[in-house]
Amino acid sequence: MDNHIYFFDTTLRDGEQSPGNTMNLKEKLLLAKQLEKLGVDVIEAGFPAASPGDFEAVEAIAGVIENAVVAGLSRALESDIQRTFDAIKDAKHPRIHTFIATSPLHMEYKLKMTPEEVYQKAVDTVKFAKSLTGDVEFSAEDASRSELPFLAKVIEGVIEAGATVVNIPDTVGYTTPEEYAHIITYLKENVKNIDSVIISVHCHNDLGLAVSNSISAFKAGARQVECTINGIGERAGNAALEEIVMALETRKDFYGFETGINTREIAKTSQLLTSITGVPVQPNKAIVGSNAFAHESGIHQHGVLAHKSTYEIMSPESIGVKSNKLVLGKHSGRHSFVKRLEELGYTLEPDKLKDAFEKFKDLADKKKNIYDRDLIAIAMEESVRIPQIYQLKSFTINTGTGLTSTATVTLESKGDTIEEVAIGDGPVDAAYNAIKKIVGIEGVLKEYKLDALTEGMDAQGEAMVTVIFEDRKYKGHGLSTDVLESSILAYIEAMNRILDRSKEN
Repeated sequence: MDNHIYFFDTTLRDGEQSPGNTMNLKEKLLLAKQLEKLGVDVIEAGFPAASPGDFEAVEAIAGVIENAVVAGLSRALESDIQRTFDAIKDAKHPRIHTFIATSPLHMEYKLKMTPEEVYQKAVDTVKFAKSLTGDVEFSAEDASRSELPFLAKVIEGVIEAGATVVNIPDTVGYTTPEEYAHIITYLKENVKNIDSVIISVHCHNDLGLAVSNSISAFKAGARQVECTINGIGERAGNAALEEIVMALETRKDFYGFETGINTREIAKTSQLLTSITGVPVQPNKAIVGSNAFAHESGIHQHGVLAHKSTYEIMSPESIGVKSNKLVLGKHSGRHSFVKRLEELGYTLEPDKLKDAFEKFKDLADKKKNIYDRDLIAIAMEESVRIPQIYQLKSFTINTGTGLTSTATVTLESKGDTIEEVAIGDGPVDAAYNAIKKIVGIEGVLKEYKLDALTEGMDAQGEAMVTVIFEDRKYKGHGLSTDVLESSILAYIEAMNRILDRSKEN
């Protein structure tokens, strides 16, 4: 049996459905290109029938990806499937991914269909998808709680109808490694045409078993795994791509599987997703957490100094982690700056590079130490830059114990300078109220987060806000060594996103 494991990344579809992880078109394109550099075999770009925005994103990704398969998800409806095909038809390697639930619970209460109706719908929609493109994946939703004889019947039927990949999802993270392996083994033994397709698995992490379940399925014969960067996804998330990859790489002696993943792109991909969504990775997260290669215990430190393998089963370099400290400062030239960005995997267009270098020089005047994380943040800010309808010129905050916070904010727009004064419950609230007066948008601040990018008193503050306006969420991101300035910049970016979208409409 082939020992190659194919990686189907659904960060842009299942991952983006999780709270706080929504992305705009530019951000999705940026992440899709990085996923291709990472070496994933399939990029599930979205659910084209879900919204015009999803369709546009899938279509755009299909137009730029060179090597990976680009898949679009669709329900078992001809209208969904046609919409998906319309979005992916220009991809070099298009795939339609359609699904229907096969568990008694879902068939009775959600679909309100009989098993025979579900079987016929699955077969008919796969046939229709196959008439549009040669690569069709079928998923039996809630397969892990399905009756195995019926599941086998459906899988056999969709293979006869033209499916090239059959996915056996643990949709609600209910199964266990032994049970999941048994399901795959049962299908291998009872579906006569199963050897003509790739068996895929898609595991959720509700019981913390998604990675273990996925790997157990490989041992039983599955050869494609559906996963996400940082394990993001519905509820407790999906199987984490980085954990599966490094388990197979680190224990190749035990598992004996091969992948096409460039492991040295793992850390960058994880950091890129975090920068886009603003959702941090827990420090003790396997592989990509900030503590994954940190050693505080004296015993551990002594062991690592004597020989790294005493407490490190993989090297930081194997996932693309280098020394965090960057020897660049206010005297560094443009060439050194560009070279380091390229080493980190970022190539910016000339106008964006000019702005990024200016931001770097400004930061170097304020900070004693510049770190890779600082540069990544600057590069990300430029990579997904939106139109600067309003820009911050200056602000003054008057606040203190027993005082009502007052903010004077001055913005520039189309050559005009506008200044407003407002009060608020604290300096940030006062500044936001002043910005609302200038911009004329009464958005509702839903989320506000402030993090230090690196260590030290002079660390950059990274502010992330989510503003609700007309029932839509708009994110804003700001960077500065002054936490008030980063908070203000984040809110201005959210306002600019609202205004930019209003222009489109």
